Amino acid sequence: PGAPERLMIGPFCQIAHGARFIPASANHLMTGFTTYPFAIFDPATLPLILGQLTGLSDTIIGPDCWIGHGALILPGARLGAGVIVGAGAVVGGEIPAYSIVAGNPARTIRHRFAPDVIDRLLELAWWDWPLDRIEAALPALLADDLGALLAC
Repeated sequence: PGAPERLMIGPFCQIAHGARFIPASANHLMTGFTTYPFAIFDPATLPLILGQLTGLSDTIIGPDCWIGHGALILPGARLGAGVIVGAGAVVGGEIPAYSIVAGNPARTIRHRFAPDVIDRLLELAWWDWPLDRIEAALPALLADDLGALLAC
């Protein structure tokens, strides 16, 4: 109760054991004289802080992301489609589609595909296709045959 932000996870995401997501309202309020989270232990005190829980950023995990073992996704992070997060990475901010990130703080190691291929994959948005079409496209999806995928 009182947490107005959302955690949105797109379709076909893989989330390894130990991955954690910290929503924005999990941060302790810093505007008062104390940062102690009284409302967690006594919900009757929640009205005292509701006015301070506004404008919190949603955390958005795009479709087909792979979040590695023990990764930590910080409040308000936005991962584009097809992002791979390395084990133990600490991810904040905006991560472009089809990037591979690792480290603390997470940094882009490389992009999975050339920019023109990424643009086409984002246009195709295969993750929004009906399941039978996705199943028919598996040979192209599991390879890196863009021509075959475009023909699906």
